[in-house]
Amino acid sequence: MALLRLLLLLALAAPAWAADTEAETAKFLREVFSQAPLPDALWLTGDLRPAVRSILEHDYPAARLRYWRIGTRTAWVLDEIGKEMPITVGIAVDGGAVERVRVLAYRESRGWEVKDRAFTSQFDGARLTARQTLDRGIDGISGATLSVRALGRLTRLALLLHGRAVANAAQP
Repeated sequence: MALLRLLLLLALAAPAWAADTEAETAKFLREVFSQAPLPDALWLTGDLRPAVRSILEHDYPAARLRYWRIGTRTAWVLDEIGKEMPITVGIAVDGGAVERVRVLAYRESRGWEVKDRAFTSQFDGARLTARQTLDRGIDGISGATLSVRALGRLTRLALLLHGRAVANAAQP
């Protein structure tokens, strides 16, 4: 019965989350691009699907992902579960390196410190290694271990997707 109440609460709160997330997404895109380009989509098919699964340790819940690109800069808005609730993160990548990570919506009751720029700046300049790990360590936050891991997985995912999106754009 408690689970049913939680699901009902989540369903009722979803429209409010969506409105807040859309506003934060627009703000994030203005930070990344002087004028946000039209969104594009990357389909999670072929060899990309198992690569995404390898990073996230589960399938991404969508068949395609929306992103924005100008030249070698891309911006991604991705979701991942922290402990129990989704965390929405904006990640900008330029030339294969993280330019900015910003938490757009944090819905967990604890661990909100991952929203602080003092934490997210650790990802600036990070690149993806051949083993699909970050090329640097990220310091954790006591009490926010699962949220820290979620941001790490999303950053790795954005770097992987960036490489594919830029490669696809270069094809005739």
